[in-house]
Amino acid sequence: MDEHDMIVNLKNIEYREPEDGNLRIKRAFAGDKETILRFVRENFSESWTAEAECAILQMPSQCFIATEQGRVLGFACYDVSAKGFFGPIGVLESERGRQIGKYLLLKTLDAMRSVGYGYAIIGWVSEAEGFYRRTVHAEAIPDSAPKDSVYSNLVRMP
Repeated sequence: MDEHDMIVNLKNIEYREPEDGNLRIKRAFAGDKETILRFVRENFSESWTAEAECAILQMPSQCFIATEQGRVLGFACYDVSAKGFFGPIGVLESERGRQIGKYLLLKTLDAMRSVGYGYAIIGWVSEAEGFYRRTVHAEAIPDSAPKDSVYSNLVRMP
């Protein structure tokens, strides 16, 4: 599948709390940094760990987490790769299908809208394209393969 960036209009993004009262979506707290980074490192990748750290250390934090009974189930960030970029986002594989990704996506995009962004770029999308199209009506950006985007600044392109 081709990798590319997508764009989403934030005008009509509206976040609603999960119906499951045990699931919490909240802004990451710097005091939880090591717990969150361990979660990202163990379940996703080292590069996402670096991006999550960058987001957590912003004021206010630009990382949101999903928790249940004090356990981290997922995370989402913004303004890491570039201003106006959403991602990375990740949910524990065992917890997928519970709409945790949807809640994280909407909470993060709502935060972006509330600080003045009109649009968000969802960077380096491949297999999740259908999720973004269904959930927030995102559209692919022509000529936005990683080699043609902000990701071309990486020291080593994968």
